[in-house]
Amino acid sequence: MANKVSNFSDLIQRVTASCLLSPLSSTRIDAHISNGDESEDDKYTTQDEEEEEEEQDTPYVEKFQNLELKKDEPRTEKVIEMEMLLGEVFDSVSAMKKAYVSLQEAHCPWDQDRMRVADVAVISELKRLGVLRERYRRNASSGRGEWRVGAATLREVVAPYESAVDELRQQVKAKENEIDDLKEKLKTATSLNSNGKKSKSKRKATCTSQAAPVNMSPAPDLFETTVSLVKEASKSFTSMLLSLMRSAHWDIAAAVRSIEAASSNTTTPTADSIVGPNHAKYALESYVNRKMFQGFDHETFYMDGTLSSLLNPEQHRRECFTQYRDMKAMDPMELLGILPTCSFGNFCFKKYLAIVHPKMEESLFGDLEQRRQVLAGNHPRSQFYGEFLGLAKAVWLLHLLAFSLDPPPSHFDASNGSEFHPKYMESVVKYSISMGIGGRMGLVVGFPVSLGFKLGNGSVVKARVYLVPKNGF
Repeated sequence: MANKVSNFSDLIQRVTASCLLSPLSSTRIDAHISNGDESEDDKYTTQDEEEEEEEQDTPYVEKFQNLELKKDEPRTEKVIEMEMLLGEVFDSVSAMKKAYVSLQEAHCPWDQDRMRVADVAVISELKRLGVLRERYRRNASSGRGEWRVGAATLREVVAPYESAVDELRQQVKAKENEIDDLKEKLKTATSLNSNGKKSKSKRKATCTSQAAPVNMSPAPDLFETTVSLVKEASKSFTSMLLSLMRSAHWDIAAAVRSIEAASSNTTTPTADSIVGPNHAKYALESYVNRKMFQGFDHETFYMDGTLSSLLNPEQHRRECFTQYRDMKAMDPMELLGILPTCSFGNFCFKKYLAIVHPKMEESLFGDLEQRRQVLAGNHPRSQFYGEFLGLAKAVWLLHLLAFSLDPPPSHFDASNGSEFHPKYMESVVKYSISMGIGGRMGLVVGFPVSLGFKLGNGSVVKARVYLVPKNGF
């Protein structure tokens, strides 16, 4: 009998658990029991056994009831919050997709402003996705379901900025290392200059001359060094221009005759050129220098009507030398990328349009794309324009240095057909003594190549000229 009662107690416990877990099935069992289908063994259940069964059944009932409550209440809130989080994720992904499509469309045709806006939008949405990911990870790992809907925590807001600060710190560290390296190079270059040692290559000599001490002051020697830099930059740009003209199958002789006619103020070129067959580069350099140095005597190359050098000469000299010192070590393309319409940028605009004629540019490059960019206020990132910027920077630095000196240097030019004076001129071509009567006394200036300067201390920077026999001029 005791065995039967124990089996019945187990049956009651299983039915109770089934009822709690499956409401529908428990209903059917209750209906079945209410119909009076009970076993005869129930009659033998004592009162003590019934109390014992109630004590055993109570923990199961409370356990499942508590489990039911814990599963229902937090789950509903958590599901709502998860749906809201997923909605934010999908909105962010959709916005990032639209921004990325705009970024691709801005490449063709090239639209720099639109590209910048789209790039900012893409980065913003990526940061937003990163914040949502951190929210999900942090709340999922907590296991409590205590999410704050629509409110980001302080860490979520600060996390992107911490990442940006770390990146900036790395950049600062790299710049500091670069500064230390440049200081070491400057120290080495200064010691070499003090010992009178010369560099073995032109590139090393240029770097040494540019690595001047910060406390330098405007001096005639510095002006002469800057003139040498202008001469080297002029030769480099002229060589590239001449190479492009030959690649475009230009008639170089006809071009030289046009340059000679312009330098001698005649409207029509002569039939025969005074320039030798291998000396076309000097005629082209003369043309380039004439355009670059036009307006050199004015403090702004006549780009505006400023008269600061006359109203406050001492302050203007200090400002010019400060600009010279700050700009000397800068890359002109990087400078114009930041300030495209500064005074130096306007100087580059005017001089490029003066040197490169539209027909010349179309013949050399097949289109007028570079000219269109210049007219729009931009600076093309091409090899040819970069070489031109090297020359423009050298001339601009020489101009700043000229207006830094007291008294400022005066420039002079050799005219066509004038006699050769070794004190003020130097020939770009070496002639033998047998040419002409009495050697160089039989030579005259065919055309000027570059300007000469007379400094306040009495020294002279010679003008470069192209000499020809006097009887052949």
